[in-house]
Amino acid sequence: MDEIIELGLWQMAAAYVFIVLLYFILKARGISREKELFIATIRMTLQLVLVGYILAYLFDNNHVLWIILIIIVMQFFAIDNIFKRVKQPLSKKLKQIIIISMVTGTLGSIFYFIIVVVQVTPWYDARYFIPIAGMMIGNSMTGVALGVQRLVDGMYDQRAHIETALMLGATPKTVSKKIVNQAFDAAILPTINSMVGMGIVFLPGMMTGQILAGLSPLTAIQYQIAIMLGIVGCVSLTVIMFVQLGYKAFFTERSQFKAKLN
Repeated sequence: MDEIIELGLWQMAAAYVFIVLLYFILKARGISREKELFIATIRMTLQLVLVGYILAYLFDNNHVLWIILIIIVMQFFAIDNIFKRVKQPLSKKLKQIIIISMVTGTLGSIFYFIIVVVQVTPWYDARYFIPIAGMMIGNSMTGVALGVQRLVDGMYDQRAHIETALMLGATPKTVSKKIVNQAFDAAILPTINSMVGMGIVFLPGMMTGQILAGLSPLTAIQYQIAIMLGIVGCVSLTVIMFVQLGYKAFFTERSQFKAKLN
């Protein structure tokens, strides 16, 4: 295994030249994003440094209770992020469906991947569990957020059509089928697109990190294929659970379309 090149302080500082370059481009073009760029850079740096120290501690003090706490924190922030991304206000029922879909879909996929695919022993090994859980939850968060937005927009954009169909005897499931399918399609499309360009257009972060750490490219590829398939399955399961349950939040118990989500 080749010796790992560790980045020193000056090497890290040199990398921030790219931020300075972007700053001058924004200035030259008259785009008022300097404040956002500064905040994003500071937050990224502080958050990653903090996470680095936390991970180092967890790797040295591996315990199931720490893993449970980490997964709860990940889920909390992911679900909260979904709520914030959706422009329209969400009803209590729709929020509950988002929570159920995220927790059930991601945990089921994570444990299957850890226990059956990677076969980690013990399953709560932080070195494997945390990175895998982070990738699956993060991608599912993006997928569900897109699915929620598309479902809400579709339901209210086609309100007249839905109400007419209901008056003619159609069921909520029937009138919502096309909108549900469109929401699911929009949610999984980014994941599918990333698979198409992977390996030719770009090398994924996980694979690149393993190669830079000295791992054989062939072994890194095996891990990347496995984790990508796991991500696809996790996003698909989480999103399909949401859309299949989520459309029901737009109808009353008497199959009437709700004017507002409440």
